[in-house]
Amino acid sequence: MKNVLFSMVIGLGMMAQAHAFAGDAQAGKTKAAVCAACHGSNGMGTADTYPHLAGQHADYIVKQLKAFKSGDRNDQLMSPMAANLSEQDMADLAAYFSAFGIDGSAPEESGDASATQTVAAPVPEYVPNASAGKALYEHGDADRGITACITCHGKDGDSKVLINPNLSNQHPEYIEKQLNNFKDNARHNASMNQVTANLSTEDIANLGAYFADTAAVGEVKASTGKVAVKSFVGDAKLGKAKSATCIACHNADGNSTNAMYPSIAGQGEAYLFKQLKEFKSGVRDNAIMAGMVGALSEEDMQNVAAYYASQKLKPVVGEADAFGKELYVGGDAERGITACIACHSVNGGGMDSASFPAVGGQHPGYLKAQLQAFRSGARANDKNGMMQDIASKLSDADISALANYMSTLK
Repeated sequence: MKNVLFSMVIGLGMMAQAHAFAGDAQAGKTKAAVCAACHGSNGMGTADTYPHLAGQHADYIVKQLKAFKSGDRNDQLMSPMAANLSEQDMADLAAYFSAFGIDGSAPEESGDASATQTVAAPVPEYVPNASAGKALYEHGDADRGITACITCHGKDGDSKVLINPNLSNQHPEYIEKQLNNFKDNARHNASMNQVTANLSTEDIANLGAYFADTAAVGEVKASTGKVAVKSFVGDAKLGKAKSATCIACHNADGNSTNAMYPSIAGQGEAYLFKQLKEFKSGVRDNAIMAGMVGALSEEDMQNVAAYYASQKLKPVVGEADAFGKELYVGGDAERGITACIACHSVNGGGMDSASFPAVGGQHPGYLKAQLQAFRSGARANDKNGMMQDIASKLSDADISALANYMSTLK
């Protein structure tokens, strides 16, 4: 009987802990008094450099408050504001501001007419091309390596992913400020740092102009930019000559037709070079590849990497998987699974500057095998054990779903 009672007490304690940080909007209203100077009593920013919080996802608000408190996101005003907030305080504030409409309108149940007061944003000094901003937002610009924003932030900025912010009805100046911060690495997010790296000042202004009034912009087509010429550290021509032994598994152009072997065409040069060196050193254990690279010098490996990076990937015909997409884009916070999009980008193109590989259009069988290898520890050449940590939390079903979805990315 004592054991039963003890189990009940423990169970109730766990339930209390699980709900300890459920947000209380009424409590949040009291705590929000200090926020009103910048964000308004109804969550509508009082100046162009302060974001609207009204109607924002509660999960996103909590995530940012935690980042300000931990120092992961640095801001002279917000860091000290968040320093003394408990997790319950953050949840209450998030519940309060998320209850408003995105235009600052009061929650239906509150009946607080004063909360509908909004502050009109001033007209920008010059009006960039809002249509170009929408085209970039919806279609990206593949020629310049710019991915579309719509996948993460939703149509017209209404995000369906709870950890990604709504951009709709946000101050365009605030959006521009954050894009510039990501571009300059003043604000750190692997995915956003990569996306913004190729944005010009005009692109950022155009995106801001689009969000000044998304309803004012009609249908747009993908923007047509100039084709960017890739440059490589290695000599691709010399690399082609050295790639003769690679053809059996990866084909002459790097597009493997056997799902056991990866397609390496168009893969990042830095990533390929790293893998070749680690096959040779034994850091990445593979008997076939160790034999293939044994006679290659470091210069040879750099050239081979340049050659395959210069080739065009022919994506496989993947199998759509809604659950795989959910995991790839949003991760699973409850299980501590980080979203894949942060390192491998929206379109699966990876981040070669950080040696994060492209995964889009890859054989699902190969992707599945690598995730399983990271999970088991058979593969352990990832930076800081990142992939091993993530894969250790994935079930077989998770791995299959992710592999299927990633193979559809282009």
